Amino acid sequence: MASVKWQIGITLVTQLGVGILGNSSLLCLYNFTLLTGHKVRPTDVILNQLVLANSLVLFSRGIPHIMAAFGATYFLNEDGCKFFFYFHRVARGVCLSTTSLLSGFQAVRLRLNVFSSMGLRRRSSKCIYLCCCLCWILHLLVSIFVPIKMAGPTHSKNLSVKINYGYCSSLNPDRFLKFIVTALFSTIDLACLAFMVWATGSMVIFLHRHRQQVQYIHSNSHSPRPSPEARATYTILILVSCFLSFYSLSSLLSVWMILFAIPGQWLVDASIFLSLCFSTFSPFVLIFSDTRVTGKRQNWFCFIG
Repeated sequence: MASVKWQIGITLVTQLGVGILGNSSLLCLYNFTLLTGHKVRPTDVILNQLVLANSLVLFSRGIPHIMAAFGATYFLNEDGCKFFFYFHRVARGVCLSTTSLLSGFQAVRLRLNVFSSMGLRRRSSKCIYLCCCLCWILHLLVSIFVPIKMAGPTHSKNLSVKINYGYCSSLNPDRFLKFIVTALFSTIDLACLAFMVWATGSMVIFLHRHRQQVQYIHSNSHSPRPSPEARATYTILILVSCFLSFYSLSSLLSVWMILFAIPGQWLVDASIFLSLCFSTFSPFVLIFSDTRVTGKRQNWFCFIG
């Protein structure tokens, strides 16, 4: 049993380290761009918010579970448990909203490829700042229900305990409150997921049609390198597929643990691992699909080295 906990702890430490490296590198990329005088793109604001939300997810959920896996159990009191789980829920919601916002903004920008000529770049930046603030306000307000059902470390045989994380416990709330909270979170999550899928699908269709038109015009030229439209399509598909896979599995496990079962420790550990996967790996998808990296990859690696 102790060896299994140590294996879980080492796995989570590795995952946390990779996530911190990826998010720090992504943050350095955009700050380096700002310091060197390059033009900051409107999407950089969204991506900086995604880095912040990813970091909050990793620290608020990863660090307590790592400490519990290595044997520490009573390092958080009830207020500490409420604090960590509240901000994890906020950060998780902001990750989802930010990814949806990024997909939607890219879809609009792709169809209205005239931001510079129409002078809309400054307006789009103001709109993005407003949307980012609204994302945080929404999830800060909605997540106030989370601390109600959290408590400090409690013995697993306590009948009022629904989920025992080892360092905190989730209480079994009133059935009506459970239904309201689950319905509220599910509605917000499904709305964001539906918007993200719609935006991504419209981008893929638009890029596919554009690529067919370009191939028809230049039917005699066969370039072995993929076009920028193709690279953009691949990036969108990879990022959204990564998000939907990890987020859907994590959400299904969370709903299962809340509604249908008193989960074992292995199910809790699997849920923790999956909840950290998108925040761990998404920065690398964004870094290696960024033209500022792919165009000057050698200079970038020299900078971070």
